[in-house]
Amino acid sequence: MSEGVRAGREWTRGRLETLPWAAAEPDTVDTIVLAVSELITNAHIHAHSDAHLVLTWDGDCLHVSVHDEDPTLPRQRDPEPGEVSGRGVAIVRKLADEWGMRCQRHGKTVTACFRPADPAADAEADMGRPGGSS
Repeated sequence: MSEGVRAGREWTRGRLETLPWAAAEPDTVDTIVLAVSELITNAHIHAHSDAHLVLTWDGDCLHVSVHDEDPTLPRQRDPEPGEVSGRGVAIVRKLADEWGMRCQRHGKTVTACFRPADPAADAEADMGRPGGSS
């Protein structure tokens, strides 16, 4: 299982490096990689299934979709302090700008959306600050 999660993180980081905003937003990249790790882990542990990962950039939102073969939708748990499991859904909900789940004939897909900051807007804001570009 850990090899699949690690491979998913590495594959995601490599794909994100090709996006124009990724170099300027390392925290967003790390957030997306953490969410991928949680979603793949959930597929392996709770669905007892392989995870099928798809990343889609639509110019506004990076959609992270993980499909597994168990149609049972994940639910947020309230783990006791010290429990090592049960926080994945809460973590993804907190990290993502949007997220959702859908059942399908052969399992379910969980999708989380991440919107990077607009680098052009940041450059414009810098121009109005003392010490900013002019």
